Amino acid sequence: MKKSKKIFVLDTNVLLHDYRCIYNFQENDIIIPIVVLEELDRFKKGSDLINFQAREFVREMDKLAGELLLTKGISLGVGKGTLFIETGKNSDVVKDSFPENTSDHRILATADFIRKNNSNRIVVLITKDINLRMKAKSLGIRAEDYENDKVQNIAELFKSVTILENIDETLVSRLYENFNGVSVEEFNFENDPTAHQYIIMKSRKASVLAHFDPFNRVINRVEKHHAYGIDPRNAEQTFSLDALLRPEIQLVALTGKAGTGKTLLALAAALQQKKDFQQVFLARPIIPLANRDMGYLPGDVNDKIGPYMQPLFDNLSVIKHKFKPQSPEFNKIEELLKSEKLIITPLAYIRGRSLSNIFFIVDEAQNLTPHEVKTIITRAGEGTKVVFTGDVEQIDSPYLDTQSNGLSYLSDRMKGQNLFAHVNLVKGERSYLAELASNLL
Repeated sequence: MKKSKKIFVLDTNVLLHDYRCIYNFQENDIIIPIVVLEELDRFKKGSDLINFQAREFVREMDKLAGELLLTKGISLGVGKGTLFIETGKNSDVVKDSFPENTSDHRILATADFIRKNNSNRIVVLITKDINLRMKAKSLGIRAEDYENDKVQNIAELFKSVTILENIDETLVSRLYENFNGVSVEEFNFENDPTAHQYIIMKSRKASVLAHFDPFNRVINRVEKHHAYGIDPRNAEQTFSLDALLRPEIQLVALTGKAGTGKTLLALAAALQQKKDFQQVFLARPIIPLANRDMGYLPGDVNDKIGPYMQPLFDNLSVIKHKFKPQSPEFNKIEELLKSEKLIITPLAYIRGRSLSNIFFIVDEAQNLTPHEVKTIITRAGEGTKVVFTGDVEQIDSPYLDTQSNGLSYLSDRMKGQNLFAHVNLVKGERSYLAELASNLL
């Protein structure tokens, strides 16, 4: 018996998250409520990625429709379903439950109308708004999150570093003696480590911090590096600095809770290698501010964005105070800032800039969508190293979670690639008080 095609009703936030999402529902049909097009119209102006997504979706719709009228369905291609635009429909149950005439309630009414008029098919509302999903389910309407770019095995992805016990003592000794490492075949692993995997290896008498080099297929010892006054305090920080300082690793993801040193290590590594790069960019998204909100803060643009950039300046201050004010290292940081060789800026201000031969640090990357992360990386030119840092447990965006944010997506999709390394830091080093609060509160 042929399986009946489902009908998916899409909310505005799904299209703003991924403008090509309409091609990800296989052979099933898609319905876009007319109110969604109305909402997209409000988002089309602006320079943020959400505005880009709105414009691109409308262009995609225009390309699909061509000379056809939207009163009939549009084929999405071979093996795909049909796209429909549904004009405003009333629903008594929605009106009785939610009398306010909001866009969300109009979308609910459309979904309820479609469900009642397609009793032989499964109708699902797709939205990234958790509250709207709860409203839909309370009315008997199926509702789901958009999960095409969600990471499934999140616990495995963000576990602490691999620890291998009972390693042959001779192999551990050889790792200390041989700078070029030991062939991975000699360890008789059941499966090869992933590219640039970091491992704590233990024998009965000794232990060693190790790294798998995918280019030469060897396990080599990770030495404790020093970077511009900053010394690693634990194994994960040692691994992080190693990845940040390895020229063959062009893309790094550092994850972990607050106070584990992610941003500090990335900035210290960038300063340590300043001669190898034309500029150092340190950027972060301004999540709490939309374009219209900026006007409520006093002062010019720098005054408005200053509070959101302050944590980055705080990390720079930590490094500066590792040196005396008269020292060359202290003065070099001041010189880099004045000459714009070191730039601390909101992420939106990077758009349109060339990213060649740059050490580019993106802080708070858990607040980016997968598409935003892709956009940043695809702008990287020759000689550029890109570092993403963030805590996937502290997401400020209402439409992202631990599985769907750009940092998780990046760590999952890039795992095993020869140019990528991911380290998850678990131990807070800010202070005992900060560590206690992070664990208990």
